[in-house]
Amino acid sequence: MNLDCGPDSMTLVWTETRAQANTSLFRLGSCFPTSLSAREAVFTVDFSDCSFSRMVTGDKLTYTNDLMYVSPPDSPIPSFTRPVACVYDRPKDWFPVIYEPVFDTYGRGDLVFDIGLMNGNFSGPAESASFPLGSMIPIMASVVQKSHQPLLLLLEECVAASTPELQPESSVYPIITNKGCLTDSKVSRTKFEPRLKSSEIHLLLQAFKFAEGEEVFLHCRLVAWDPDSLDHTRKACHYDQQQGWELLDDPANSHLCDCCESSCRSRKTRNTSAGKHEQKAILGPLTITVKS
Repeated sequence: MNLDCGPDSMTLVWTETRAQANTSLFRLGSCFPTSLSAREAVFTVDFSDCSFSRMVTGDKLTYTNDLMYVSPPDSPIPSFTRPVACVYDRPKDWFPVIYEPVFDTYGRGDLVFDIGLMNGNFSGPAESASFPLGSMIPIMASVVQKSHQPLLLLLEECVAASTPELQPESSVYPIITNKGCLTDSKVSRTKFEPRLKSSEIHLLLQAFKFAEGEEVFLHCRLVAWDPDSLDHTRKACHYDQQQGWELLDDPANSHLCDCCESSCRSRKTRNTSAGKHEQKAILGPLTITVKS
């Protein structure tokens, strides 16, 4: 295990030598790997994510978590857990938080999030949830605003899974990672469609080889922001085979997508979650069929 502790984030690389191991079954706390290969699981994450624990003892500040491998019942490799810790000198200006309010933004207040399968031109709902391998799956996500100022809807993360609830043993396929990077577009015709409304986002997802003939569920995190606050962590980026990474909402500022090849973190020092509205959503089941 190779661990690189940054000021407010960390990168963990687990290199697996056993051929029978499935690197997609690694979890860091509540997080899935940010990138995978046959032998490596990589996590590049902020301490505010993945259910890290923060502990201050004396003059030390420690962030802790667990790296877990949850093995399926028929696997020859047993499940295991490894502790992960990043230790720092306690900041001189740090004091315990007496009260820090926590807001439940899951469908609360006057914002209503929605995600659904659409027909080919996004004019109405899809007539079927079955898609041949290689065909395009039109997906629309939206947020309905009542009294809010106009908001920009983004898909911060999406993974396909074989289960309606994400479990450590779930088989997963990453689609959108790294705060809005449409990683699947690097290896397929998947792309974002031009926006018609800031409160909607249209995704054309090419049906991929995953859980063939079985039910597939898309697990996404929808976020709504002030439309004028795009940065490295508030964006929708897809990969154009000719141009490279492109920012959906302002191609002239596609440099905000450069971090899609590494780790996307805000360069601002203020509270980057202020004004953020989010909801986790599940789309499915749908099936991907292969001609025999």
